[in-house]
Amino acid sequence: MQLGDAIRIRIDYFLNKKGFSSLWELYKASGVPKSTINALLGTEKNVLPRLPTLLHICEGLDTNLKDFFNDPIFLDIEDSSEDRKDLL
Repeated sequence: MQLGDAIRIRIDYFLNKKGFSSLWELYKASGVPKSTINALLGTEKNVLPRLPTLLHICEGLDTNLKDFFNDPIFLDIEDSSEDRKDLL
């Protein structure tokens, strides 16, 4: 699994856990620009957030980086850094 896919899956998990039904709610709670959230959660494959961006998203989802990455989904990540496009 690609890192970007795993990050999207975890964000979706925490969105559901928080009860957010739209990305607008994540934007309001995190302060991360809507365009960044849309790019990160959209269909574009190799888009990865910068760590400060992910930190703000975690704060908006009432979690922290440790809990965000504490999941078996991150055990078998493939390195896509050669294919990666812009970082957000």
